[in-house]
Amino acid sequence: MVERLTFSSIVWVEEGMYVAWCPDVDVASQGKSVEEALNNLKEAIELYLEDEDAVIPKERPTTILTTVSVETHAKAATKVRARSN
Repeated sequence: MVERLTFSSIVWVEEGMYVAWCPDVDVASQGKSVEEALNNLKEAIELYLEDEDAVIPKERPTTILTTVSVETHAKAATKVRARSN
């Protein structure tokens, strides 16, 4: 019997590529688009699960990815801008 597992994934852009990461099993992949990165991540997770030493988490908390906005002081904002260049 085939068991279907659902894992969390987070995608971001890094150096012009989309990076997809599954924090549940700490596996990552990348692609030229979000869709490609997620398809590559699915394949990477499947390969990970084939390993006899793979640990499949039995209970995974629901992952919620969101953003928050905060106000910064001028000094802190200058440091953030300097790092992003």
